Amino acid sequence: MSELVVLGFDNADKADAVLNRLVQLEKEYLIDLEDAVIAVRDEAGKVRLKQSVNLTAAGAASGGLSGALWGSLVGLLFLNPLAGLVVGGALGAGSGALAGSMADYGIDDGLIAKLAETIPTNSSALFLLIRKVQPEKVLAEFKGEHARLLRTSLSPDQEARLRQVLVDETLPPSTGPTAAPAAV
Repeated sequence: MSELVVLGFDNADKADAVLNRLVQLEKEYLIDLEDAVIAVRDEAGKVRLKQSVNLTAAGAASGGLSGALWGSLVGLLFLNPLAGLVVGGALGAGSGALAGSMADYGIDDGLIAKLAETIPTNSSALFLLIRKVQPEKVLAEFKGEHARLLRTSLSPDQEARLRQVLVDETLPPSTGPTAAPAAV
């Protein structure tokens, strides 16, 4: 089961920097992110969302590929596979992009919009949906980040430990296997 963690930052660029560090940790197999979204409120009070997964582009790519394949096969039946490839690819890309734009993946969009409206101007929030994590190693990377914990699906003990790590400059020692959070 995935865990939701929403962090708020006083700087508009801080969520980007933290997500970049998390992506590096993901390459080291220390964390497995299912989804990540950054919300930034600018000086005018407008909220911009940056999705980590572009479903429209992914849908267009997969739809174009499958459309080209099926178009070529149908084109072979009519002795014109090149026309089938072009027409099938175009139709597949269009339908895939449409399907991708209407799909919802990962973190609920309503929750993102609701919490993004609460962050102050010139600040940012990072929404994380975490599948797996090596908690001690990841928490050590982010000790003293001075982030606000806006929402989590963690247990109260795990949430308290994460709050302490984000505020303190020193990592608190673990008191046993049950004290370490299952997810950041």
